[in-house]
This record gives sequence, C-alpha cells and structure tokens, in this order.
Amino acid sequence: MAHTAQVKIPATYIRGGTSKGVFFRLQDLPASCQQPGEARDKLFMRVIGSPDPYAAHIDGMGGATSSTSKCVILSKSSVPDHDVNYLYGQVSIDKAFVDWSGNCGNLSTAAGAFAIHAGLVDAARIPENGVAVVRIWQANIQKTIIAHVPVTNGQVQETGDFELDGVTFPAAEIVLEFMDPSDDGDEGGSMFPTGNLVDDLEVPGLGTVKATMITAGIPTVFVNAKDIGYSGTELREQINTDPDALKRFEAIRVAGALRMGLIKTPEEAATRQHTPKIAFVAPPTPYTASSGKTIAAADVDLLVRALSMGKLHHAMMGTCAVAIGTAAAIPGTLVNEAAGGGEREAVRFGHPSGTLRVGAQAKQVNGQWTVTKAIMSRSARILMEGWVRVPGDAF
Repeated sequence: MAHTAQVKIPATYIRGGTSKGVFFRLQDLPASCQQPGEARDKLFMRVIGSPDPYAAHIDGMGGATSSTSKCVILSKSSVPDHDVNYLYGQVSIDKAFVDWSGNCGNLSTAAGAFAIHAGLVDAARIPENGVAVVRIWQANIQKTIIAHVPVTNGQVQETGDFELDGVTFPAAEIVLEFMDPSDDGDEGGSMFPTGNLVDDLEVPGLGTVKATMITAGIPTVFVNAKDIGYSGTELREQINTDPDALKRFEAIRVAGALRMGLIKTPEEAATRQHTPKIAFVAPPTPYTASSGKTIAAADVDLLVRALSMGKLHHAMMGTCAVAIGTAAAIPGTLVNEAAGGGEREAVRFGHPSGTLRVGAQAKQVNGQWTVTKAIMSRSARILMEGWVRVPGDAF
C-alpha cells in the first residue's frame, strides 16, 4: 500500500513554568487544523505521540506526563485590548482525545514569551529594554492573563537567576497576573458553585469527605490530607504507584465534578480528565522535596499536593496555584484553615518539588466573595524551534 509523506509544520518547543509543550502559530497549522475539530485533535495527538498504550511517548514530542503532554496555539487577538489569543490542548496520554476544557497556568508564561518571539505582539508595545506587558486572551476559559515579560535588545530575555522549584536551572522571571480568575460568568455562576465554602461530599466507596470546591484559575476540589489518610508530605511515587489510591482520588474528583455541575453523569468524567483538579491540603510539616532539599515547616504556610490527568503532579499546576491562592485568601475554606486561618493576600505552599508563592486579592461584595486577580512568578525558555513532522495521513 502507498504511504503518505511526512508533513512539516513550523513549531516551537517551550518550557513554561514546570510544564513544556509544543507551540504553534495558528497561521502555520495545516488548513484543516486551523479551526477546532477532529483534524486538529488528531494532529496534536500525533505530534505528542498519543494515544500510547506503552505510556512512554517514544514516537512523539510528549514526555508521558500531564506536564509534558501539551499543545498550544497562538494567534493575534480578536478581542479588544488584548495582544494574543492563547488556546491550550491537554493531550491524553493513553486515550484518543484532547481536552480543551481548561487553561495551563504554567504554559501561560510561555504564551507571553512566545507571543513576542513569534511576532504576534505589536512592535510598538515591546520596549527595546525593559518589561513588555503582553495581554493574553485565554480562549479556553475566556479570561485575561497579563504576562510581564523581560526584554533585552528587543528580544525576550530568557536567561536569568530566578529559581523555580521543579525546574532544574534558573531563568528570567516572568510575572503573571490572572485577572478576575473566578468563574463568575454571565450565567450567575459562582466562585463556589455549591454556594458553600466547605461541603460534605459523598464519595462512593469512601464515605463523606469535607471539601472546598472552587472555580478560580481552574475548577478544583480541595480535601484535607488527614481525612483521606495522608500527611500532605507525599511525593509522586507514593501516590502514583498505588492504583487503589489513584482510584480513590478519581472517585473524589468525579463526585466533586458532579456537585460542581461540571458533568451530569459520572461517565462524562472520562472525557473531562483535565478538569476539575483534585488537591489535598495540610498544615506546615517538614519534609524532603523530590530534589532532596529539606523544606522546613517555617518555610511554608501550608502543604498542597494536587493531581493532574489522574496522577500526582511533580510540582504544582499554575492554574491550581491560582485556586490555592484564591481559596487561601477567603477565611473558612479548607485551604485557608490549613494555612492557619484569617485574611491573607499571599501564601507560600509546599509541593513535591519545593515551595511556591502565590498572591490573590479577595473581597466580599454583597455577601459574595470575589477575586480581582491572582499573581505569581514563573519563567519560560525556548528549548527548540523549527518544524515538527507528522505523517500526512495522521490528520
């Protein structure tokens, strides 16, 4: 039988925060993939190397973890007062689908840097030396993200001495502002979809668990570590090598998704792996991070461990960090209580790779909590640029 040739598609491989992904300009994609649909999904799965029953991504650009199984499309923004539209696809590792239901907070950093690098930002907005303010329209969730990207001699400054736990080498700091991060859309949606700061969540096979369910950054279900038999100091291997534990977390996630109204039947959760996230919190306790570094109780306000795409994340998803910062700013949530209670504008939390600081500005309006923005620092670096090649019959 005849086989089609490989197709070359301009692409850039970028680390953003503690994630990495394959970035495309919309105009560089094959015509059939320039709009949402099956062709685009098939292309991205083939680029990443999914679905892969070996869970290794040997025949693709992915790294067989949720943090490295990502594709991004950027284009000049169609939204007033924004520079670029940023669309993110979380590619499933073992199933044939791409999840478009949420954002990647880590790659939001890279979106700001890539927008400048790819010529998608008006030259008048880029200083010769200084900080470029890139106004990103996050197209998955219809939100604004502002990236403050350092520029030297008209180019993105990528090297620097900003250290991010979970990233091996230092780089230049990029400050991200997630504007109005809660999901209080036109349909009278609330940051707390159940109307409560804490709920009793009925989880099949587990019983009743206290949960804070919030939609800020990304829909997230928070539970107390001790309520599910953990200390909050766990590293990836302890959870990810325990199939029963992963099943329990998925049961909590599905129960939360149903209560939050994100899905109508438990079966739907299988095609919505990216959201909601599930995380567990604990008060400060000393532990050894995955790098071997000791994290003292005094170094953090609380401990958080979160799962992404069914596995414990090696550090922290950026969007989940927004949820953590937001929930921590609101007295009475499980996250706020783990951090010691009271009103706070920022928290430093411990995750498997170290610590991360995230700020959030919360206020009460007519008895409803609102958050105007969440802020955190990340970094981004282009790892490789050129073309990805994909068999022409793959999409």
